[in-house]
Amino acid sequence: MSDSEDETLASMFPEPPRPPSPSPTISTYSRNQKFIKGPEDWKEIKIRLVGDHPLWGQYLWNAARSFATYLDEHRDLYENRNVLELGAAGALPSLVAAKNKARLVVSTDYPDDPLIDNIDHNIRLNLTPEEQGRTVAKGYIWGRQVDELVEISSSKTGQRGYDLIILSDLVFNHSQHDALLSTCEDVISPPSGPLIPSVLVFYSHHRPHLAHRDMEFFSKAGSRGWKVERVVEERFPVMFPEDSGDEVVDVVWPQKLTCGKVLYYVTRYGNLIMCASLVFYSNQFYWVVDVKVSALRPSSDWNMLLNVPFSFAKDCGSCIKF
Repeated sequence: MSDSEDETLASMFPEPPRPPSPSPTISTYSRNQKFIKGPEDWKEIKIRLVGDHPLWGQYLWNAARSFATYLDEHRDLYENRNVLELGAAGALPSLVAAKNKARLVVSTDYPDDPLIDNIDHNIRLNLTPEEQGRTVAKGYIWGRQVDELVEISSSKTGQRGYDLIILSDLVFNHSQHDALLSTCEDVISPPSGPLIPSVLVFYSHHRPHLAHRDMEFFSKAGSRGWKVERVVEERFPVMFPEDSGDEVVDVVWPQKLTCGKVLYYVTRYGNLIMCASLVFYSNQFYWVVDVKVSALRPSSDWNMLLNVPFSFAKDCGSCIKF
């Protein structure tokens, strides 16, 4: 095609100039003072975030901040052990584990150069040379072959697999639940010693009307043989001030899960109310498809809903360990 033809096509199908890609941003995680033991101890971690990305890598989500504090408080879960993070984005939990003497930290995300280069940048920005030597950034697609992840672990530590797997704010990817669980099953180390290898899952219900879909991750985990345990809750301010929804999500959680019983799950978001039911069969549970969403009438209606034998908690994010 000649240059003149190119010019003709350009005049026939003009395109507006594309806006420049947003610049990367920096978010700072400040360590809780109670974990700082002396003047030489680390006090903060600066996380560079990609300017924009279709996989939401441009945000330092509240779950990551909560995760970082939890890891700082529970170093026994990973100190001198192997750690793998899936969907790391800015990799804050990975960096906390590396600074607190995890034997090996492999921080992964989708194998897209901007994402992996950014994890590498944050490793260099925040870790000492010795800590960098124990930390690897790696591209990985959930559910695919884990040979390279296992090879990293084996070659660097002589152990095939990981003692702690980090999933920070991933369960809203409903189509990827099975892939995430398959990867966890393929790389988790077999139990050896008093501390059982585990997966830590921190999450927030970013779309409260789909909270029941988020929670299906844990029902699937249970049906695949994992023991599921809820370990911590934390309340954060809203991430997006322009969000017009109620910043408080009220969740009714069960006190006891009994085989063969019906469990009700009730969520309020602003003036909307969602009711779902959960049925247990043979120690496996499944969400009933019929989920009702309706407008909340007087506040007494909400109080009436709370008159059930379940504990009540105001919850903008939770962690479940399994």
